[in-house]
Amino acid sequence: MTPRPDNRPRFSAAREARLGAFLARCGWGDARRGALAGDASFRRYERLEGPKGRAVLMDAPPPEEDVRPFVRVAGYLASAGLAAPAVLAADTDAGFLLLEDLGDGLYARVLRGGADERTLYLSAIDALVALHGAAPPDDLPAYDDALFHFELSLLTDWFMPLAGLDLTDEGRSDFVALWDGLLPLARLAPDRVVLRDYHADNLLWLPERRGVARVGQLDFQDAVIGPATYDIVSLLEDARRDVAAGTVDACIDRYRARAAGLGRDGFLTSYAVMGAQRNLKIVGIFCRLLARDGKPGYQAYMDRVWGHVARDLGHPALAPLADWLDRWIPPPARTRAA
Repeated sequence: MTPRPDNRPRFSAAREARLGAFLARCGWGDARRGALAGDASFRRYERLEGPKGRAVLMDAPPPEEDVRPFVRVAGYLASAGLAAPAVLAADTDAGFLLLEDLGDGLYARVLRGGADERTLYLSAIDALVALHGAAPPDDLPAYDDALFHFELSLLTDWFMPLAGLDLTDEGRSDFVALWDGLLPLARLAPDRVVLRDYHADNLLWLPERRGVARVGQLDFQDAVIGPATYDIVSLLEDARRDVAAGTVDACIDRYRARAAGLGRDGFLTSYAVMGAQRNLKIVGIFCRLLARDGKPGYQAYMDRVWGHVARDLGHPALAPLADWLDRWIPPPARTRAA
């Protein structure tokens, strides 16, 4: 993971003291601490360097955060042969984890440095094939229709007000109804473990390892059981970077060739529906980050995300959604909210 400027929220003196005590118990009390890039959550990350080597600290303060799902999913991924950071020490009540440091090779960073995009992305697809071929754990929640609909409400509840767009009760009901018709099409893909944020800023390139372990996994604590196409969409319709069309096609072909149970038409339909759902959710999340959390930086990605939506709408199954958007969020409004 790459050190970035420290833009983390300020934590109380009491929490800092509790963190210091945790590090002392683990034998890392004298380690040097440097901030690492954060994410859109309440978590902060630091790199520790000391006599024991290097490690990563995750500070995830409850009640907003809960580190126990991370610990469980990390163990599951490791058992499936994937490269998740080992948990070196934990205080789950306080929300502190000490993790194996997998290094600085974020996909996004090494791609900017000239790494071959297709090699990295096909390797990420191979990791998904391995994940989807493993028996799922018993304790993951389902990506059910209630969760899908909640995520879609982020568009209507956060983007539309910021964009100055009105929505009637009838329009909202129509939105829910059309998705009631689309979500069964997403389930044309079989249910598999879904990591939910599988993209270039959450994957690490570990070329010294072999096979699917070359792809380091980050930010998987919100894993659920849902349509297999979701993480493929997350990888290939990335809010933060463009993926070459040839790479997209090669990845889809690779997945379909190596994973059982997906005919071409069903896969592409599920992929388009999951793409539209995920990208409209992201539009809403980026606006919530702006309005609620004072984080305007994510608005820089909005035009790309709306571009993904436009491509997803090209699938005939999404004609009802295209009609609804034309009425309530016309094309000129499909841009950043501020």
